[in-house]
Amino acid sequence: MHQQAALVTGGATRLGRYFSEALADAGYDIALHVNRSREEAEEVASGIRAKGRECEIFHCDFLNDDLNVLIQSAKQRFPGLNLLLNSASAYEPAPIAGTDLAMLEAQFRVNMFTPLLLTRHFAEVVQEGQVINIIDNKVAYHQYPYAAYLLSKKSLAEMTRMAALEFAPRIRINGLAPGVVLPASQRTSDYVQWRIEGIPLKQQGEPTHLVQALYYLLDNTFVAGQILFVDGGESINIEGRHSENYTL
Repeated sequence: MHQQAALVTGGATRLGRYFSEALADAGYDIALHVNRSREEAEEVASGIRAKGRECEIFHCDFLNDDLNVLIQSAKQRFPGLNLLLNSASAYEPAPIAGTDLAMLEAQFRVNMFTPLLLTRHFAEVVQEGQVINIIDNKVAYHQYPYAAYLLSKKSLAEMTRMAALEFAPRIRINGLAPGVVLPASQRTSDYVQWRIEGIPLKQQGEPTHLVQALYYLLDNTFVAGQILFVDGGESINIEGRHSENYTL
């Protein structure tokens, strides 16, 4: 039996970092994917090794590099690879009227095509395992000011369900849809508070809430093809609140 390991895309920054560290705490060695955040990746890897787990950094540019090489390299370094966590994301707001082909291609390439192809290659090299896709609670809405981003994430949610059928029972596939947890640095405190007012539970989420959800998806062997929303109930609102309709 090999030591279990996880490949975490975008695992050095923001939520990806929390997921990488949480998986190390849960006993996984970590194949840490990085593109431009090499310095942050070195810091995360050092922390994971301090926990007594193995961590190796793998560079891959999702717009240009061979995704199969990433999977093969991670599997060679960690023979017990049994989890793929797709956390890397590309984000650029624009309505449909302001969206061009280059924007569509870039966001779909990172947010949808890459998780699909990584899932395919992962399924080719593991006997059994899990895939968890990090989506976004915005997939519950039709917020056209984020057209390319949101359409790519909606497609990822549907791909998650479709892949869960195709690869079951050998590989269990689910998604996690965070809400207001780590707002972008340019968001003001007034904006964040305005978002909180639109959340039924009237609170901002913490990374620990997402880690708890991650552990649930990992541990519950009777859950497949589900998108778990961790957003305080925000996604059950009909319209939702977002930066582009903020008027205060």
